[in-house]
Amino acid sequence: MNDEEYLAKIKESLISSLIKHKFLKSSRAINAFEKVPREEFVLPQYRSNAYADTPLPILESQTISANHMCAIMIEEDCLDPQVGDRVLEIGAGSGFHAALVAEMVAPEGCENPGHVWTIEIYEKLVEFAKENLDRAGYSGRVTVIHGDGSKGYPPEAPYDRIMVTAAAPDIPDPLKEQLKVGGRLVIPVGTPHLWQELILVIKKGDGSFKAKNLGGVAFVPLRGKYGFK
Repeated sequence: MNDEEYLAKIKESLISSLIKHKFLKSSRAINAFEKVPREEFVLPQYRSNAYADTPLPILESQTISANHMCAIMIEEDCLDPQVGDRVLEIGAGSGFHAALVAEMVAPEGCENPGHVWTIEIYEKLVEFAKENLDRAGYSGRVTVIHGDGSKGYPPEAPYDRIMVTAAAPDIPDPLKEQLKVGGRLVIPVGTPHLWQELILVIKKGDGSFKAKNLGGVAFVPLRGKYGFK
């Protein structure tokens, strides 16, 4: 069995497991996992582990989230990105999460493609994500920006969806301000290393917010003005 055959086999097994355990439920999220080659978003030495359901080290002491966590974040009861959505991601990391979302908001051949803007504070990860997204064929659907994601990205606001892939002490006000009415913001909130809760925030028509706790998670800390110092 060559490398490509091995990766295809374990990818199929992973997706089956995520469906069985109800981490993947919607056809759109399942399709995104089928389409995106996760092996292109990990460091070369971890290529054979790309479809293990565990976080993997990348650069700058950061990680690519476990596969089940990536599934949770994009599913219908969480971020729920739609075709045509304008999405802001805080924390590009390796670019994998952005590619999953790009498959959902801008699938090939759709009439009204959306776009993903992903902002990363670590310059090495900006280049890493750009290279990975370009190699995997997503550079036209994802824009990677170097900056302080805790402040959002005003030039392209407002957004239909905002996804934060690092834990914050509170929900940053700039992210709330840059969310469209009816939009969804998903963010881990809590302590920098131990306990956090994944919070879904929906912006109501009167400018107020409805929040829902989706359960305990463990993410690296958010850096920047509205993150951890």
